[in-house]
Amino acid sequence: MLIRFKCKAASAFRFHSLSIFESQNLYSTLTRSHLLTKYLIKSLGFTKEEASLASSKVTSYKSLNNNKNPDIVVNYFKHVGFNEIQIKQLISVTPKLLFYDVTKTLKPKFQCLMDIGLTGSDLVNVIAKDTTIVERGLFTHLKPTINCLKRVLGSDDNVVRAVKRTSWLLSFGGRNVMESNLMLLKKRGVSDEKIQILVRRNPRCITQKPEWVKDLLDRVERDFRVPLDSSMFPYGFHALASQKKSRCGEKVEIFKSFGWSDEDVLTMFRKLPYCIALSEVKIRKGLSLYVKELGYDAAYIASHPSILIYSLEKRVLPRMQVLKILDEKKLERRKMGLYSVVSLTERKFKDYFVLPYKDQVPDLYEPLKKTLAP
Repeated sequence: MLIRFKCKAASAFRFHSLSIFESQNLYSTLTRSHLLTKYLIKSLGFTKEEASLASSKVTSYKSLNNNKNPDIVVNYFKHVGFNEIQIKQLISVTPKLLFYDVTKTLKPKFQCLMDIGLTGSDLVNVIAKDTTIVERGLFTHLKPTINCLKRVLGSDDNVVRAVKRTSWLLSFGGRNVMESNLMLLKKRGVSDEKIQILVRRNPRCITQKPEWVKDLLDRVERDFRVPLDSSMFPYGFHALASQKKSRCGEKVEIFKSFGWSDEDVLTMFRKLPYCIALSEVKIRKGLSLYVKELGYDAAYIASHPSILIYSLEKRVLPRMQVLKILDEKKLERRKMGLYSVVSLTERKFKDYFVLPYKDQVPDLYEPLKKTLAP
């Protein structure tokens, strides 16, 4: 009985000690959170609500003991050239940056990014979008990744453009995936120039699984008959990569429902791949107008696919209405096909079809645009 009593006492003592430790730890955490909130308000101009929200993002203070003076970080940001608004933006997203070691962590990594031309608001935006960049190893990850992107894109400027569009390229963990995809593209005969265009337009493509990239190459080349060495290849790849395979198939079926053949769809894709990336609503509305109302056949539209991209309400319908009014009034006008009319610049269209008739038909164009606009 005595032994059992001692065991219970010891257990109770350990529980009591643990509770005290946890209470002290909780108190310490709450204290630091409170101090951080006060600092953000007093030193960086945060509102009480903004400061509380930012402080709540610091989930652990265990690693924050080495740097007790966040002013060191703020002063470094100022030295780099960040203004107060940029500093506030950065800290509101990642307040734990205030406790990073400037000499060992922030300075070398920020300098690495600034060396390729990523500065000012661009640097702030990239870090704010993906703060794990700062947590990546400088020599084990950040520099090798930048060098890989530079080999593909050809220059620091192009790397900066890609990173601004897709910031997580710098923190992406599978650099070997990038290398595998680049090797796959080259083996399939895609030139360095085409790869550069492809990655500039869609940086995500080289971070996907190689099987995904291979399947997309097969679809571009086999299903849509776009040679991988053609000028349209990067745009065809991007159009297919931007949507699920099933969604793309559904759009092809929409074209066919308006009397298009497979060859019509292929002709359109080879001329302007982006048409297959349009929304289903836009495709239906465009085909309804051109095929059913205006009577143009699939071959004409497929040969002039850009007419599918123009806004019906803001561009196509007002212009068609102007021509209709001129014809109804039997006024002599330029004879131009649909494609030529809708592809004219706004200024040219007015010069050809509006201004010459301003006396006979006042307010011919602008009221139509306002009426037809959604």
